[in-house]
Amino acid sequence: MPLEPVVLSFSAVLLLGLGFGSGPCNIACLPYLGPVFVATGDGIRGAWRILLPFSVGRLTGYALLGALSGFLGLIVQDWIAAPWVRWVLGGATIAVALSLIWRRHQRQSGCRTKHGRMQRVSPPVPGVAAEPVLPGGLFLMGAGMALNPCAPLTTVILAAATTGSTKAGMLLGFGFGVGAVLVPTVIFSLGVAHFGQQLKQHMSRWGNTLENASIGLLLVMGMGTALGWIAP
Repeated sequence: MPLEPVVLSFSAVLLLGLGFGSGPCNIACLPYLGPVFVATGDGIRGAWRILLPFSVGRLTGYALLGALSGFLGLIVQDWIAAPWVRWVLGGATIAVALSLIWRRHQRQSGCRTKHGRMQRVSPPVPGVAAEPVLPGGLFLMGAGMALNPCAPLTTVILAAATTGSTKAGMLLGFGFGVGAVLVPTVIFSLGVAHFGQQLKQHMSRWGNTLENASIGLLLVMGMGTALGWIAP
């Protein structure tokens, strides 16, 4: 059956993304990103290390969906409802949790026992050696979030498919992604990041417990998502 024409401008999909990002998106992202902010405790200044790869992953996912729909001239909604999508998001979440474990190991390795004494060695550079998988994991996590079907995204995909153009479809997907990313970025960078930092500072006595709980929650979310027990 031929597709029912749906015409959307770049500004229209941008507004559609803003509406989506102002509501359901924040709820869906919180269980995945929230524990990362609590575990790192980097605060507002370090929020970009988490939000940048995650947001770029989301933008890439939306743009690729639009481009693919425009190129094929059909709705790819059934494709993104396939099990492999939740495997991407679940696997990326587990990878982020494991990288946080490695980050803590590298931090703790700054003090080593030698001849019964604690010897201080050079700590790893923050955000580099201590987090070898974190940026890539966050990028895939963002892409996995973008590939999850929702009503506004379905409209954008349909509009992209009716254009019959890869470039036009990609622009529609990218425009929706920009709108969907803007509000969550502000909320997470100013609100959740600050809350995570304050939580670790005021509960410093239980800092390791908080970090362990956050990593454990990420592992549960990752495995639950991959197995289909948790729907983002």
